Amino acid sequence: MGGDEVEGDQSVDVTGDIPLSVILPRPSRRVRLAILDDHEVLLDSLTGWIGANAPDFDVVLSAASWVQLVHSANFPTEVVLLDFQIREPVSIEARVRTCRAAGAKVVVMSGLDTVEARDRALDAGASAFVSKSQPLRDVMDVVRGVMGVERDNAPHHDWRPLPIGAQNQTVPKLSGGEEEALKLYVAGHSTNEVAALMNVRYETAKTYLRRVREKYKQANRPASRKADLIRRAAEDGYLE
Repeated sequence: MGGDEVEGDQSVDVTGDIPLSVILPRPSRRVRLAILDDHEVLLDSLTGWIGANAPDFDVVLSAASWVQLVHSANFPTEVVLLDFQIREPVSIEARVRTCRAAGAKVVVMSGLDTVEARDRALDAGASAFVSKSQPLRDVMDVVRGVMGVERDNAPHHDWRPLPIGAQNQTVPKLSGGEEEALKLYVAGHSTNEVAALMNVRYETAKTYLRRVREKYKQANRPASRKADLIRRAAEDGYLE
């Protein structure tokens, strides 16, 4: 049939000059994120939530201190989620400017949501200021806006503490000892430290915390993991 006939089982290149990037699915972009929060239990909770619910971010650095952040081999990242209040004597201005000078954008997150705190963070060069009372889903949307990426619209579970007395939420009645043990435990103290601070035996402190978990379970708000117990404490106003 002429010189253009294809014989046998030869394969034909149908792509022509079409770039492979058009044919193959493009890998999703993951933003390299660092978090600084000196409340280590909350730091773990934040890191876990983002890892489970924000697949467009890669938490490559979780730091409980300023020194740990800047000395990490993973610093700088593309963006830093920076706690406004830390115990170290390093001002928010110095921290924001250092991150910016290293090439990272900064989103300041704070439980101190005042005009003064917001102005200090933004005047120092932070790209955004968010309140810790906001749902983490909304916080991450702010970070996405700073980085120019779009949200994955898959359903997620939010970490935002529910207000006291919210519908279908039963607040367990805790004894004085149980409440004190809970507050100390979710503040980052070990069970041994809780016992020492309460001036009780280790087994007594352990019993207080076990009873707290049992009461939340009976209220249909299980808190078997420490991160879950922190969330319950935040929801019910025990987190200081």
